[in-house]
Amino acid sequence: METSLRRIRVVAAMPGLDCHDRGLIFLANELRKAGMEVIYLGKFNTPEHIVRTAIEEDADVIALSYLNDHLYMIFFPKVVELLKENNASDICVVAGGRVIDEDKPKLEEIGISGFFGQEAPIEAMINHIVDRVKRERWQEN
Repeated sequence: METSLRRIRVVAAMPGLDCHDRGLIFLANELRKAGMEVIYLGKFNTPEHIVRTAIEEDADVIALSYLNDHLYMIFFPKVVELLKENNASDICVVAGGRVIDEDKPKLEEIGISGFFGQEAPIEAMINHIVDRVKRERWQEN
């Protein structure tokens, strides 16, 4: 997906020890087909590595996925915290995997959105990313 600026750049990563990366691989491929540039980090990443890569690559979005257990409530907020500490809170963070409904408002409150599970339509994911980047990162209306 392009605008007059450049293609949307997405860092796709799984923090922690979750090894269920099939959905993230699918998402990365679909985002590439939609014209986005994807920096695929895959599984077993620390929040620090994810944020450092996103900053170095001038990413517009960090797409996080976690399926294993409830530890996303540690990893996902840590990514947002590190973005703030590094003056990079304009990088959008979207989430996928298995996020339980009661945690979604807590994550939305800190700026994480999306919550695309295994059955979410790919068009909805792509549109969500494009809308957030245009609105929050590139300030287009």
